Amino acid sequence: MITLSPKEKPMKIRTLSVLLAGSCLALACSTIHAQDVAEGQWINLFDGESLYGWTPVGDGNWEVSDGVLSLTQGNSGFLATLAQFSDFDLSVTMRVTGMGTAGIAFRAPLSGYAQAQGGAAVNLVAGEDNAAFSTVNIRALGKEVTAQVNDIDVPTAVSNTKGHIAIQFHKYDRFKKGPKLEIKEVKLRPLAMTSLFNGENLDGWNIIPDRKSVFSVNDGALNIKDGNGQIETTGVYRNFVLQLDIYSNGDHLNSGVFFRTPPGVFWVGYEAQIRNQWTRDDRSKPVDFGTGGLYGLKPARKVVSNDREWFTMTVACCDNHYAVWVNGYQTADFTDTRPVSEDANNGKNGYVSTAGTINLQGHDPTTDLSFKNIHIQPLD
Repeated sequence: MITLSPKEKPMKIRTLSVLLAGSCLALACSTIHAQDVAEGQWINLFDGESLYGWTPVGDGNWEVSDGVLSLTQGNSGFLATLAQFSDFDLSVTMRVTGMGTAGIAFRAPLSGYAQAQGGAAVNLVAGEDNAAFSTVNIRALGKEVTAQVNDIDVPTAVSNTKGHIAIQFHKYDRFKKGPKLEIKEVKLRPLAMTSLFNGENLDGWNIIPDRKSVFSVNDGALNIKDGNGQIETTGVYRNFVLQLDIYSNGDHLNSGVFFRTPPGVFWVGYEAQIRNQWTRDDRSKPVDFGTGGLYGLKPARKVVSNDREWFTMTVACCDNHYAVWVNGYQTADFTDTRPVSEDANNGKNGYVSTAGTINLQGHDPTTDLSFKNIHIQPLD
């Protein structure tokens, strides 16, 4: 145990606790050197408003008030993201008081205790009631994992290759009450991203023939005009984190980012919608699923992007779970429990389990959208 005086840091750092699901998992992780890391954009896993995108396990009572996520009572359990991540920077601002321990587990499964089932965790022993908030920073990159609490290094080790982010807690048996946990911020930045677009030409992309859309590269961006049409990656991907910047050069233009589409097949798979339109002055009422919604499946819970402004979309796709963020705000979360689609892998009609292309949509004659900084982190 590493113990810091109150003047040094507000909490005691227990250790970085790691259990491996098996040595094969450790060997499966490849070392990625720092110079090979392409950093993505930060996304907020906690929106400051709700538990959207999270699922509780155990007996914890979780509440959100005034931008703070609090565990008010509970003996043991955790709160986990529904999305899974592999290589990332993670930053959490939190405070632990009361009796017991709490911490951040990562690359963890949802079944059982997050830490004990093969993930890794940074654990904090509860401090005094007036303790300051601490900042936990974790970098997981292949089999290299580093962590700091308030800029103090803690021991590191290898964990699973991918999994959920979880806020876990446990009370000491000799006490009647467990820890109280308060969290102000949980944000994540994907690492080891690979570029899908070189900003110069359409190498690495295929255009579906005999369609009306016009595709070009202008000022380092992939532009789509007219419609309908589709341009797709030459490679296929099943599980991934995708990030790209998008610009809609018109009012309420319609387009989409498709994924898990069979090569050469038009407008199937899943679609993260692009349409910056909402009803009246209420951004929580999107038109036609709204930017960041999963078209035909899950409307955006809020349209946060605007026309004629660059915005960043993040799509996390793992097995049968899909999540979308726009400008770092989570707009959609969907777990597909439907039978496998028998309609050409059409994600609007059923679950699509197989790998497919990433593709961009030209929708209609008004289409005029640009895309740049298109990066992907495969999770398989």
